[in-house]
Amino acid sequence: MTWLLDCDGVVWLAEQAIAGAREAVTTLRASGHRVVLLTNNSFPRRSDHLAKLERMGMPTDPADVLSSAMAAALLLEAGERALVLGGPGVIEELTARGVTTVTPGTGREVGPVDAVVVGMDPSFDFSSLAAAAAALRAGARLIGTNNDPAFPTPAGMLPGAGALLAAVARAGEAAPTIAGKPYPPTVALVRERVGEVEIVVGDRPSTDGLLARRLETRFGLVLTGVTPAGHGQLDPEPDLEASDLLALAQAELH
Repeated sequence: MTWLLDCDGVVWLAEQAIAGAREAVTTLRASGHRVVLLTNNSFPRRSDHLAKLERMGMPTDPADVLSSAMAAALLLEAGERALVLGGPGVIEELTARGVTTVTPGTGREVGPVDAVVVGMDPSFDFSSLAAAAAALRAGARLIGTNNDPAFPTPAGMLPGAGALLAAVARAGEAAPTIAGKPYPPTVALVRERVGEVEIVVGDRPSTDGLLARRLETRFGLVLTGVTPAGHGQLDPEPDLEASDLLALAQAELH
């Protein structure tokens, strides 16, 4: 059976592994469970995620790493052209799909595009916003890799892709289609690449919890990311809750 794990706030915080995560993943695998990691962070390439897991002592098969960038690529077709406000992970997945990508600020004319794809982009600025808004007003559709407003780091919460997407949607007066958790493209991605899931483990009920419900499986909440200890009522309510991934795994396996 498969455990589907969120990454930020469950396995790591930015470049820092969360205590016990390596032991939890090792224990689950030793118990015969498949561990698949699914992140809404579209910025890194799959190879970046794999290298990070290797550094943290959790080497992982490439087939067991999924991201919102992969889900976003499902919303475009080969031969289409996309303006990307995002990282190399988005560009990699779109290119593999056969989509031509352009980015603002490269000195090239953007020209007509079929879609504007917005993900996490630390270089986001006014010129990027203006280029995206112009493309949307010219008829391009708007795709967001995810709409998380913020993400956890060791230094606290930082603005997420959802914050950038909101600015682009407002400036271009366009309604976005969201690819990441808990939306249909990610549900389809998980069903295609993973199949049946025993439990979704995450730190955010609105994404991880709702994804679990849409996959018709259990939601395990950990308190190492967005949701603090001492929280009030949640929607959806978790089926299981623990201080961290290791505690959740131990509670399930013993």
